[in-house]
Amino acid sequence: MISAVVLTPAHQYPLGMTLAPARRTAFAGWAARTGGLIIEDDYDGEYRFDRQPVGAMQALAPGHVVYAGTASKSLAPGLRLGWLVVPDSMIDDLLAVKVLSGCLNGSLDQLALAAFIESGAYDRQIRQSRLAYRRRRDRLIAALARQAPAVRLTGVAAGLHAVAELGSPESEDDVVARAARHGVAVEGLGSYAAEDHERGPALVVGYGRPAEYAFTTAVSRLCAALADRT
Repeated sequence: MISAVVLTPAHQYPLGMTLAPARRTAFAGWAARTGGLIIEDDYDGEYRFDRQPVGAMQALAPGHVVYAGTASKSLAPGLRLGWLVVPDSMIDDLLAVKVLSGCLNGSLDQLALAAFIESGAYDRQIRQSRLAYRRRRDRLIAALARQAPAVRLTGVAAGLHAVAELGSPESEDDVVARAARHGVAVEGLGSYAAEDHERGPALVVGYGRPAEYAFTTAVSRLCAALADRT
């Protein structure tokens, strides 16, 4: 039986960090030494705002890494389009499993995406959406700095969410409930932990979903909820 590990080295959810170079090298060494498999889930690696995108781990151990990408963040999750780059030794087995699963993706969707990529339009879409999401992130950071300065945002270098460390002993559940009363849905960081975490109360705040016309209102309501300590 092959041992395997699933990693999100470009951007971990929910904390938002990048896997350190030493850890990347260690995992690649483990795979090469033991014959293990690394499944590299690069689910939103396109959205890195303050520095160049992080290289894929596959280059470190191409014979032991399955690279997985998706259009769910860059285009739309409803397309259900993704891709795998696998070691040569796995291609035949992977195709056989795909056939047996009976889960076929629409050919027209795949052909449209291929044409979109080949024409350069996909790259333009990524650049435009990256700029739009960076502006959203910056608006969120600025608004919280003005209206709820005790809150510290982390994990903001990439992705479509941030972690809002509350800087108070309030319970996450209380703040989540208060945000809901203000008309904003957020989640407590603890809901992602197998056990109690030690980072202090924090919220996971997604800023990619609200429509543009509603984004300013959503940020204002979030800030009001975080500033309201009653």
